[in-house]
Amino acid sequence: METGAMPPKSIYRAAASLALATLLALPAAAQSVLTMGISAAPGSVDPHYNQGTSTQTLTYHIFDTLTDRRPDASLAAGLALSWTPVEDSVWEFRLRPGVRFSDGQPFTADDVAFTIARIPNVPNATASYAGQVRSIQRVEVVDPLTTRFHTDGPSPNLPIDLSVVAIVSRHAGEGATTEDYNSGKAAIGTGPFILRSYTAGNEAELVRNRNWWGPRPDWDRVVFRYIANAGARSAALLSGGVDLIDTPSPNDIPRFRTDPGTSVFSAQGWRLIYLAPNQSAQVAPFVTDNGGQPLPTNPLRDRRVRQALSIAINRTNLAERVMQGTAEPNYQFLPPGYPSHNPALAVPKPDLAAARRLLAEAGYPDGFRIALHVAQNARPTDPIAAQAIAQMWTRIGVQTNVETMPLSMYGPRSARMEFAVTMWGWASPGHAGHPLVNVVSTYDRAKLTGSFNRSGYSNPALDALIGRAVRTLDDREREGLFRQAVAGAVEDVAIIPLYQLTNSWATRKGITYEATGYDYTRAVLAHRTREGGAR
Repeated sequence: METGAMPPKSIYRAAASLALATLLALPAAAQSVLTMGISAAPGSVDPHYNQGTSTQTLTYHIFDTLTDRRPDASLAAGLALSWTPVEDSVWEFRLRPGVRFSDGQPFTADDVAFTIARIPNVPNATASYAGQVRSIQRVEVVDPLTTRFHTDGPSPNLPIDLSVVAIVSRHAGEGATTEDYNSGKAAIGTGPFILRSYTAGNEAELVRNRNWWGPRPDWDRVVFRYIANAGARSAALLSGGVDLIDTPSPNDIPRFRTDPGTSVFSAQGWRLIYLAPNQSAQVAPFVTDNGGQPLPTNPLRDRRVRQALSIAINRTNLAERVMQGTAEPNYQFLPPGYPSHNPALAVPKPDLAAARRLLAEAGYPDGFRIALHVAQNARPTDPIAAQAIAQMWTRIGVQTNVETMPLSMYGPRSARMEFAVTMWGWASPGHAGHPLVNVVSTYDRAKLTGSFNRSGYSNPALDALIGRAVRTLDDREREGLFRQAVAGAVEDVAIIPLYQLTNSWATRKGITYEATGYDYTRAVLAHRTREGGAR
């Protein structure tokens, strides 16, 4: 081999396989294993296929991001050590030296360029990351450890947006399909763990990446068991079948707090739970008159109808009774105290009389029938909250039934606008521009906006305001524009905000967890105590 030449991929893969075999050959007693009961199975191992919590919980173990978010929401170094605006529309990122992918190949700026180019072009992506990279027009590879992002104008929040974008390798990912990631063939990352096996909807197993650049995790192996039923997850924790569970049922949290064999770790979440009323269909699916006949026009396109549905909801009762104190009523994307929260937007009190008047003004004095669709296994409280909302809507004459289905079916069908109203959650990484661009902006494949717009909402004036806000360099002015855009979305009822979740994890004795505002689960935040925790 010539001096300085790249060794063939087979040598790297052989070295990685040897390291993996060495770890797996350790006696079971010498390995620390964390088994996690996770509420929802990922959409894929492809980190760019779906930006839902369940997929992020798996993929962020295998792949790293350029910037990272600490549990307190502040920005930290990831694969990038620093980021600097060198011009109004140019960001320079200095990359961490010495980082290698799990197959041994070095991580370079070329992998960053490949990642950014790949994201908008993942076939059939059910929740694309295109909105996070939409401002990037060109990626300049200055040298192996320096990347410059040339944007279509000022993009002050780009480092925050990139905190959720997983970096993949060109050598493994070029020409690879989502199925190649699921099979493990292309699942080559720089993260703290290496994919050993993945069975869709059932289980995944990871082993520690001994060459990871970060602090050594407490675990040699991590096992994901996907347990959709909240009661079954709790039972698995209590029986010792798993060491940690996410999204414990509110019914079980008091017991976990007092049981000497378990603990609960909680933090204010960034995820807003909201309803997305279908405003794109001329004739709305799953909407009929009281006799069961389809309505000739879609009532959800009338803002008065959306307002009626919104003010019929008792958000305080939802948070305190249905959610049993594990949520806070909210009327916008971020909780109080966070950037872009608009303090002028108070949570509305329920007003059934006003809701009925609005329906009558819109031409529906006798109401109509509608179905509210919700995923069975996204969060254990979603179907329960949906039933409560259905009762509230029925009281104003909108006869509502709740339809549930697995997330694997719900997501793609919702993306195709096959339902009248759906329930979703969206967590912002630290500014309102993130949900405004992805959830509220008009879906535009060319502009990469509205990638998670599940209501079909479109308002050109608001689009223009959002576009201006995300390009404003002055912090104070940008915050003002974001608050104005948030108010515009709320007043037009682009979506129907409900409440902000409190994130909780329950563990067995001997394990602690660093609760975070983001709600995906990371094994690196689970730690053994002196009392044990290893298996």
